[in-house]
Amino acid sequence: MKLKHILLLTLFGFTIFSCTPKTTEKISDNTAVKDPVTTEDEPEEDLSPCPKFTDAPDPDQMETNYVLYRDFLKVKDWDKAFELWKKVYDVSPAADGKRSTVYRDGVRFYEHFLTQTQDSLQREKYIDEIFAIYEQIDECYPAGTYVAARKGFDLYYTYKNRATKEEIYQLFKKVIDKDGKKTPDFVINPFTALLVELYADSTIKEAEAKKYEQQILEIIAHGKATCKGQDCERWEVIESYAPVRLEYFEVIKGFYDCDYYLTKYFSDFEENPTDCDVIRTVYSRLKFGGCDEANEKLRQVIAAGNANCVEASNLKNAYEALRNAEYSKAVDLFEKAAEEETDNAKKANIILTIGKIYNAHLKNFSRARQYARQASGLRPNWGEPYILIGRLYASSGPLCGPGRGWDSQIVVWPAIDMWNKAKSVDPSAAREANKWISQYAKYMPSREDVFIRNLKAGDTFQVGCWIQETTRIRTAD
Repeated sequence: MKLKHILLLTLFGFTIFSCTPKTTEKISDNTAVKDPVTTEDEPEEDLSPCPKFTDAPDPDQMETNYVLYRDFLKVKDWDKAFELWKKVYDVSPAADGKRSTVYRDGVRFYEHFLTQTQDSLQREKYIDEIFAIYEQIDECYPAGTYVAARKGFDLYYTYKNRATKEEIYQLFKKVIDKDGKKTPDFVINPFTALLVELYADSTIKEAEAKKYEQQILEIIAHGKATCKGQDCERWEVIESYAPVRLEYFEVIKGFYDCDYYLTKYFSDFEENPTDCDVIRTVYSRLKFGGCDEANEKLRQVIAAGNANCVEASNLKNAYEALRNAEYSKAVDLFEKAAEEETDNAKKANIILTIGKIYNAHLKNFSRARQYARQASGLRPNWGEPYILIGRLYASSGPLCGPGRGWDSQIVVWPAIDMWNKAKSVDPSAAREANKWISQYAKYMPSREDVFIRNLKAGDTFQVGCWIQETTRIRTAD
């Protein structure tokens, strides 16, 4: 009896199963990705060399077992499904030779079993089974990228002690090299993180980093342009993480050209043409990007600076270094200027400027916070240092988590603490603090996310990552 005939019989004869819709599950609680286990491969012209239904002693029985176990799996009757799956897997793991479904379902079974036990030895056995199945998929269906993508994902998020960062990176790179703009969405965030980390560790060269930085952005653009329904929500998650993580490369001189900085920063100047902090930041980024002073847009920034931001002589060299994108030199000069300053309010302004350099230009959040705290100590009733610290925390979602989800959302709690602190010590800071609170409060975890972790709103909570702050649990709803 052919597989399609069995499917028709099942459709009409086992209504309890056939009326159950196909479900899509998350691979990890920390990422918003669709579980590809339930997705069938497109039929391939060449059949798999591994054992198929036609190789079984009783092909019709194996096809029947295949259909039945999948129906039990749909309604999550794990025991019955596994019993039948094992019979198929032992004899005909390649199914009809056109799809790796039996192998993929095996991964799904063992992942489920992992959630049902705390026995460390048993868990290791299940994990070994999962990776053994991955190897079999690679052997029996070598043309696709599923194994590399899924294995890399699992190694990055779940089984971190089984591979190095570079090994996981190579798995993802294999997928991107083959799939191009059609790379699965769940690959992008972990690959982006590894690209940045391995470049920072000098493991990969600048040319390679540039190549894949561009590919990541192209993949995201293609994904957003072609997505449908819930797929678009996942691409929004990716867009909120990957491009932000790639901003690390802005601290590498020569990585991006003048056009990149003009596109990204000149609009800030157009919106705030007399704000000296904005003028200095934009000028500095354009200079860092190699923009020539003959460039008309850069000339506009220079003219605005000359008209609005003439510095006192003792700070002139420091600001000059900052404008020239000599950030380390600027920090040294500002520190010297702060040492020479006797007025605490002015000294606090200088110290906070150093914090802003570490935030905007050197992307070193912990050092930025260090100087903001120092500035608040010199000027206790000043809200701006707390505004900056709050922004550092709020923008740490991509550093402390995958860009969305629990680890990325809880950074909003200490951020709001800082903005409330700004209002309490400095009423003039209330308007800006309220603006940031309103903007980020909606990104806090939901009441359900808090509840399922046996927590409740109002309890104290320690936020980890680089932040290391004790805060109060809040929900967005």
